[in-house]
Amino acid sequence: MKKSLLSLLLSFFALASYAQVDLSYYLPTGYTYDQSIPTPKEVLGYEVGEWHVSHDQLVMYMKAVAAASDRVTFEETGRTYEKRPQVLLTITSPSNLAKIDQIKADRKKLRDAGASLDISKMPIVMFMGYSVHGNEPSGANASLLAAYHFAAAKEIAGDLENMVLLLDPAINPDGLNRFASWVNTHKSYNMNGDPNNAEFNESWPRGRTNHYWFDLNRDWLPVQHPESRNRVRVFQEWLPNIHLDFHEMGTNSTFFFQPGVPARMHPLTPAKNFELTKKIGTYHAKALDQIGSLYFNQESYDDYYYGKGSTYPDVQGSIGILFEQASSRGHLQESVNGMLSFPFTIRNQFTANLSSFQAAKEMRQELNQFMKDFYKDIQKEVDSDTNKAYIFGSRDDDARSYHLADLILQHDIKVFSLNDDITVNGKEFQKENSYIVPADQPQYRLIKAMFETRNTFKDSLFYDISAWTYPMAFNLDYMALNSQILNLASVNEITKSSIALAPGKVIGDAGAYQYAMEWTDYYAPKAAYKLMDADFQVRVATGEFTSADGKKFGRGTLLIGKGATGLDDQAFYNKLSEIAKESTVDIYGLTTGYTGGLNIGSPNMMPLDKPEIALLVEGGVDSYEAGEIWHLLDQRYEMPITLLPMDRIGGSTLDRYNVILMPDGSYSSLGKSGAATLKSWISGGGTLLAKGGAIQFLSQNEVGNFKFRESGAPEAGLQKSYADYDNARGAKVTGGAIFNATLDLTHPIGYGYVNSDIHTFRNDNLFMEPSENPYANPLVYTDKPLASGYLHPSNLPGIQNGSVIQISGVGRGRIVAFADNMNFRAFWFGTNKLYMNAIFFGQVINGGTTR
Repeated sequence: MKKSLLSLLLSFFALASYAQVDLSYYLPTGYTYDQSIPTPKEVLGYEVGEWHVSHDQLVMYMKAVAAASDRVTFEETGRTYEKRPQVLLTITSPSNLAKIDQIKADRKKLRDAGASLDISKMPIVMFMGYSVHGNEPSGANASLLAAYHFAAAKEIAGDLENMVLLLDPAINPDGLNRFASWVNTHKSYNMNGDPNNAEFNESWPRGRTNHYWFDLNRDWLPVQHPESRNRVRVFQEWLPNIHLDFHEMGTNSTFFFQPGVPARMHPLTPAKNFELTKKIGTYHAKALDQIGSLYFNQESYDDYYYGKGSTYPDVQGSIGILFEQASSRGHLQESVNGMLSFPFTIRNQFTANLSSFQAAKEMRQELNQFMKDFYKDIQKEVDSDTNKAYIFGSRDDDARSYHLADLILQHDIKVFSLNDDITVNGKEFQKENSYIVPADQPQYRLIKAMFETRNTFKDSLFYDISAWTYPMAFNLDYMALNSQILNLASVNEITKSSIALAPGKVIGDAGAYQYAMEWTDYYAPKAAYKLMDADFQVRVATGEFTSADGKKFGRGTLLIGKGATGLDDQAFYNKLSEIAKESTVDIYGLTTGYTGGLNIGSPNMMPLDKPEIALLVEGGVDSYEAGEIWHLLDQRYEMPITLLPMDRIGGSTLDRYNVILMPDGSYSSLGKSGAATLKSWISGGGTLLAKGGAIQFLSQNEVGNFKFRESGAPEAGLQKSYADYDNARGAKVTGGAIFNATLDLTHPIGYGYVNSDIHTFRNDNLFMEPSENPYANPLVYTDKPLASGYLHPSNLPGIQNGSVIQISGVGRGRIVAFADNMNFRAFWFGTNKLYMNAIFFGQVINGGTTR
């Protein structure tokens, strides 16, 4: 009987919410619409929510609205990796569109504490960004309704005289299209909502991420992807007062709007931001009450990491607002609250869009004043801060310094290069690869967020990472300065258009005895692969040597010869020059093999095979980490790799590869037969790089010899408050922090590094016990490992003096195991080379130095 009653209720919810798919289900009452503006159905051929809109359809509709309305302009702000357009609608009154450049210029004055502005006459700007996660589609589909309503509703014409709406219908075009294709392909015309249906169970890697499987909602601050750079450029051009960020959460939830948990707000965000977010929240509550939708706030989510779309604005005088709608993940799905239909999820998102519009309209002057006061108050903070500037650089690698400077410039922050070398507190900063960021500028708080280390927190739970100190991430020398050291004679301001890496060159003449390329430069692996791909003979120096003219070359230097190419001296020289230029590295001509230290013909100059790489994907592989590796090799180092599905491991499939990459994840589906295949391949001389769950799988199946430490001490006492359980458990999670480690510079894994002190990043609780063979631990944590971020005290023993990287020998091959993520979110430049060293130099690691 109970089951029958439940079925009836579920059926009732399904009929009540899904039967109504025309515009009247979504649009608010009391409005009339301009008939010259096309509805979504008139352009797409179906009602909103009947099918999932594909990205090309979405763009088609936005163009149609812009063409029909004098309130709307359409622009393409950039292209994704898959070459889909990123678009932006600007919606306001025709009179405002005629003076849009002046409105932008006036908004820039909000960051000028001395500028005279009449706030009472300044329009408010609201940015509306939808579906940064491609498989959270109710936002992007709600953008169809938003574009139509704000372009066609006659009653808001007067409101738009004081408002500018910026509409980005799909922040993640590639992921949205991937997901829409999946759910539309698996849609039945007669739906039953069964969660087991293929429609609700996407194939790997799913539609959440972009082309390289990155979460674009973590990239607002690192800006490592074109989608992020383009949208951040829009933000900095407009400085919106309100920044809406439409997401989805689990099917069995309801609707969330910010503010989140008060104690989980970043300390650099002013308290007034929380107050205003809470005030805007009253508008959402009222609107959702009117349509009878369940909702909550202040019980979940945080505003800590400035790399998220709803938090990035908060440190810049704007109000970022996160919306989380329970997801149907398709067109109709069972939930604990009844049948959840796709149209229902869209209506909630659109309703929150309308309530945000109402809040912006009524709070216009208050929010403009808040932004002006935000930047006015910054001057007081700058004056009281003993840190007046930050300097960073590398003595041996201009690329990492360049990439950090370039990152900072994306956020409308001034950066200066040096005219002369300087020494600060005994540390030398060279003009070619060092930069200074003064604190005395409007983006002071954002600068501080980039450079500070923080180890104390109000709350021990984090929705995302707890630290991202950028100079540590880039493995750069840096320090805070108590004076700016700035004058026109000593520095030059650089810009996004002027900053560039110097092209590499060959130093020396054609016909040299051999050529040498140091391994210290970030892009040395890129050049190395090109050299090998050109069939040149490439060897690696496992010791130091000095050329006849006195130049010192460290371990990891590559020696380059013609090999069997048959090229004459000039053609060889020309090809080296081309590779050096493209890779921004210098190559040196050696006049003799009779060098100091190792001679050029020494057996310790070991020949290298070109890496033939397979990256394991699908199944239980962590798509984020797989994507980070794919992006690193494909985009940064221009190395072709095979994305090898796990179910293809077997037989002779692996024979064509000499390097296999296993990201974190679950590999249980490989079973013992798959483990045996891998072990046989490694024994034949292969190099396997493993992380996290991959290491556990290899150890459990006796492919490699690794031991692990227990994490998190058990709770003491006979009884604890049940209400505290979730927080106590969550506090032990290492969500993302930075750690101190010591690198063996003589080990092939350490080649190219000049300082044994290094910072690594970890975001899990898998701790490796050091190998009993001391030569098999090239990178270990220090006795005081925490550098920046949050670590639960019970996890400290697991990390302290533990292995970060460990080598295990298997026959003639080896496993290189990584406890930490060397390629985190594409901005952890400082440890990328450790991963690349395993790829290039794993083959020369002495078998006696493995476990």
